[in-house]
Amino acid sequence: MDLRLRGKRALVTGSSRGIGRAIALSLADFKVDVAINFFRHRAPAEAVAKEIEARGARALLLRGNVADEAHVSRMFDEIESAWGGLDILVSNAASGVLKPVSELTLHHFNWTMDINAGALLPLVQHFLHMPPRGPRSVVAVSSLGAIRAIPNYTAVGASKAALESMVRHLAAELAPQGVRVNAVSAGTVDTDALKHFPNREQLLEESARRTPAGRLITPQDVANVVVYLCTEYASMILGQTVVVDGGYSILA
Repeated sequence: MDLRLRGKRALVTGSSRGIGRAIALSLADFKVDVAINFFRHRAPAEAVAKEIEARGARALLLRGNVADEAHVSRMFDEIESAWGGLDILVSNAASGVLKPVSELTLHHFNWTMDINAGALLPLVQHFLHMPPRGPRSVVAVSSLGAIRAIPNYTAVGASKAALESMVRHLAAELAPQGVRVNAVSAGTVDTDALKHFPNREQLLEESARRTPAGRLITPQDVANVVVYLCTEYASMILGQTVVVDGGYSILA
């Protein structure tokens, strides 16, 4: 299948594991060069880089905290120095505090908002300053917690709702510049991030039981949609949040 992505260059934040890793490798399958962003653990990022190169694409390792604007600026300097530009930005890195409301502090809330929603702004601003080679695409990774109440998910859910709102506003403003902005909202995915949920097993079992497709979604399911949104076949999809959840959210 030719998705006409060969030779494009992408940055995928938080791409050393989980959904980010699947997105990075899926883009590399279509010969997209991928900049892999990680913060703490270099070895998994290096492993992803080797897999990307084995697929016939170039890899670039970028260590940095996307919630720190100085780190973001440095990463884009490194991309411009190595590649000269960027065509695709996938904002996937996420974190947050999982606590009941009674235990949340403003520090918890602000920190979660900064990394999950606020980071998109400087990422996009620096992306816009890169030399364009044609239409460009931004995809942000969200979750169903943006629109549904999940135990202990207050801060993260609010940050994802803010992220989806930003996507709509960015899409409207940047479309005339040839930049498409969308989001992908993932249902329950069994990744390392889910290990931080105190009710992980219950969440997995309930999600699998209630999903019409009969199984939980995988990182690859999410990656497939992200890749599609980066192609010219999705050229008239702007400001949308595409839900990938096997039908879970359509049930009452």
